[in-house]
Amino acid sequence: MLKKTVSILLAAVLVLSAAACAPKAATAPAKNAAVILYTNDTHTFINNKTKQGDGTEKRGMSFANVAALKKELQEAGENVIVADAGDHVQGSAYGALDQGRAIINLMNCVGYDVATLGNHEFDYGLLRTFSFISKAVFPYVSANFYDAFDGGLALQPFYLHTTADGKIIAFVGITTPETLGKTTPVYFYDENGKLRYKFYGMEKTEELYETVQLAVDEARTLGADYVIALGHTGIDPSSAPWRSVDIIQNTRGIDAYIDGHSHHVVEHDYVKNLDGKEILLTQTGTAFKNIGKMTIAADGTITAELISDYEKRDELVEKAEQSWIGEVEDKLGEKIADLTTDLYINDPATGERLVRSSETNAGDFSADSLYYYAAVERGADVDVAISNGGGNRSDILKGDYRYLEAKTQHPFSNVICAVKVSGQQLLDALEWGSRKVGLSVPGDPKSGECGGFLQVSGVKFTIHTEIPATVTADAEDNWVKGPSGEYRVKDVMVYNRDAGKYEALDLQKMYTVAGNNYDLRNGGDGFTMLTGSELVEEGIGEDYMILASYAKAFDKGGTEFPQIASDKSPLQKYPDFGINYEDVHGAGRITIVK
Repeated sequence: MLKKTVSILLAAVLVLSAAACAPKAATAPAKNAAVILYTNDTHTFINNKTKQGDGTEKRGMSFANVAALKKELQEAGENVIVADAGDHVQGSAYGALDQGRAIINLMNCVGYDVATLGNHEFDYGLLRTFSFISKAVFPYVSANFYDAFDGGLALQPFYLHTTADGKIIAFVGITTPETLGKTTPVYFYDENGKLRYKFYGMEKTEELYETVQLAVDEARTLGADYVIALGHTGIDPSSAPWRSVDIIQNTRGIDAYIDGHSHHVVEHDYVKNLDGKEILLTQTGTAFKNIGKMTIAADGTITAELISDYEKRDELVEKAEQSWIGEVEDKLGEKIADLTTDLYINDPATGERLVRSSETNAGDFSADSLYYYAAVERGADVDVAISNGGGNRSDILKGDYRYLEAKTQHPFSNVICAVKVSGQQLLDALEWGSRKVGLSVPGDPKSGECGGFLQVSGVKFTIHTEIPATVTADAEDNWVKGPSGEYRVKDVMVYNRDAGKYEALDLQKMYTVAGNNYDLRNGGDGFTMLTGSELVEEGIGEDYMILASYAKAFDKGGTEFPQIASDKSPLQKYPDFGINYEDVHGAGRITIVK
């Protein structure tokens, strides 16, 4: 039997008081039983900007929008509850610089009512996790996060919210059992090397379903009119049997499921539970792409919609956000290393852009930072790292190397992940990224460029431009299938750290590849051959912060700051890995035969 030590009094927490900066609003008689605003996988993206067709920048949504929408709905007479399904304290500099403290303060300002733990809530260590939980004025819930010493739950399994009209809405928290494999496992062990905290479902799948069912039943016993699962579990096939769909299918009594973890945009889907009842499932995506709005009508009907463009911002929360953004931007000026050579994406002699059609030293530096951070800092079993040419935006000239230089090279705030792919998938990705190399169209000097051209680390290959590119693409320029003729990418060699040498690519072997979510998970740059690959680790960090982390790891050579030079790289410990940042064309990882 599962052991639960959380008291009824703790489990049955009612409405908490909002933080001092939470938006206040007058209320009118409620029109619905409740309206739930929800977020998931925001990953600290409070300063998103996208370039418009006219060249101007538009700021994306953030907590200030959530607060304004909450106030607007309250003024319209709704019983509003605000919930988050995890992964909110890690992902960009706005979370990393103070390990999530400012993000929790912002959520307090909004007046969140409840949240669950995502796997990345553990990225700063367990002490930090419990520290920010203690600073939140809203409860964290998880029905399957437990103390391995006695089996008792580490947090309350659910939260009960009583509306002004007397309806009780229960939120049952669920944290993916994948967490140990998708953060830093050592954080969960005590000083004696014993696993201190676990997640029901890790060892016996049925325990996940059982602990969720226990929480649902207990919430009903305490008078819950509606039970909402607040889960960080996702719908990726590789996450089975712990996905939201699996949990719904193996339980009864859940009325709707607010999901996170897989970064999918699901406005509303329906999954049958144990009784054959269709249960609404929803997820907002990631990085504040959407704000979720779930409505529980007076007759009990539950609907959900995703709001992708909401202009109003709460003034008080906006001020708090901008204050923190300003602090972070000021800190980007901190010097972290000496750059001893120029890193180029363009040909210094001609000004021609190189990074989208050939190897460059800036591209090598970017890919090497991903390889180093994933394989060395995180200890993941990474074989290859890739950095898309389109994500490298500027030459970085020698001199002081600051966070600002890293952000200048990688301004898009891409989040890094690692996936398992077959040798065939890796070959297809290299072929796809190389399909325009050597192409020359009169009057179009950029005809040979491709934003998806891959700068690489841990792999070498040759591109034969005399072989026509015959990969099949759809109308949106997404990969459909491999070449109908001969592959133009040949002689692919992958570095074996154990053997200290490069070995021929095995098309049947599985390899772990690190890169950004955009390409590896979201089909960006048309890399659809990788979509659906087994996720090894997500949210490893933001691209420019990983560049900075790599820069800090260079040897100081007797000076005050790390010296960014080939012979000072921490990757030099691997024999014949191949590094040459002093050459604009890099280390010869990509050979182009013309």
